[in-house]
Amino acid sequence: MSRSTSPDTQKPDSVGQRFPKYARLTETRDFAKVREQGKSIQASLIRVGLLRTEEVSSAKVGLITSKRVGGAVVRNKVRRRLRGIIKSCIAEIPSGFLVVIVAKSAAARATFEQLRAEWLLLARRLSILPPLE
Repeated sequence: MSRSTSPDTQKPDSVGQRFPKYARLTETRDFAKVREQGKSIQASLIRVGLLRTEEVSSAKVGLITSKRVGGAVVRNKVRRRLRGIIKSCIAEIPSGFLVVIVAKSAAARATFEQLRAEWLLLARRLSILPPLE
């Protein structure tokens, strides 16, 4: 017997709803460029690095979760949560930005909502998302 799920009940991280390839920051040199030339801001759970560039046509986001965050299972959980958060607001990020999100060790114990609230706070401080009205 096969299990079928309707699109309404699928988890946001399921296959078919992946983080869009055009929005992924994958090159090591791009991560280094954001670290060296960009500005960064941090809070208790994540640090966000940002660089405005004319080299990309759309916003690109990269995630870093080091072993300080936890074991492989924990790091993957944090990455899944951060990808889900970014997927929900990637369309609002203006094109031409390279964004790097670095998870801190406290992110392992944070809920999805705590991570989301912190991302929105930092993104608005960096002016890459519109302010709350």
